[in-house]
Amino acid sequence: MEQKLKRDCNMGENLKQLRKKHGLSQEKLCAELQRRSCDIGRTTYEKYESGELNIRISVLIQLKKLYNCTYDDFFAGLDPDENTP
Repeated sequence: MEQKLKRDCNMGENLKQLRKKHGLSQEKLCAELQRRSCDIGRTTYEKYESGELNIRISVLIQLKKLYNCTYDDFFAGLDPDENTP
């Protein structure tokens, strides 16, 4: 019997919106992350944004510093109970 895995939440859209808000292309963002010791290529980052790949915590830490945001910004809208009274 084949078992289907339920797809987990992904923060890809939030990553994309933060990147665009800061006026960065994926290429420029990856170049900046590489300067910050995160060895990441554009195709890998593209998979983070599309939800095909889970983002590494080390990358998330550097993005938080780069964007000067909170971790909540990455997770905004992902908790279905957040909007329930």
